[in-house]
Amino acid sequence: MKLVIVILQDKDAPLLLDALNEKGVQATKLASSGGFLRSGNTTLLIGVSKEKVHEVIDSVKEHCSSRKQMVNPVSPVGGTTDSYLPFPVEVTVGGATIFVVDVENFEQV
Repeated sequence: MKLVIVILQDKDAPLLLDALNEKGVQATKLASSGGFLRSGNTTLLIGVSKEKVHEVIDSVKEHCSSRKQMVNPVSPVGGTTDSYLPFPVEVTVGGATIFVVDVENFEQV
């Protein structure tokens, strides 16, 4: 048994969850936020057999694409803002971060 942890942008989550459900893969959805842009993220906890891990990863790759976006940088905390000019910056957002972890024991009660 494996635990697949997927961290993705909120806007990509509905399509990925639909695709996983069509394949009979269940996921637990957690709200999370990114540290860099402080934007909304979704963290999925997915328990699957070793054989289904690549199927899950393929679905993530298909439904979570990265893209360019203009964002205003967050103002510095605790520093002076006299010289701070919030010019929009182009950054790459989206995609997903995937962790696959061995599960020693699994019980459903």
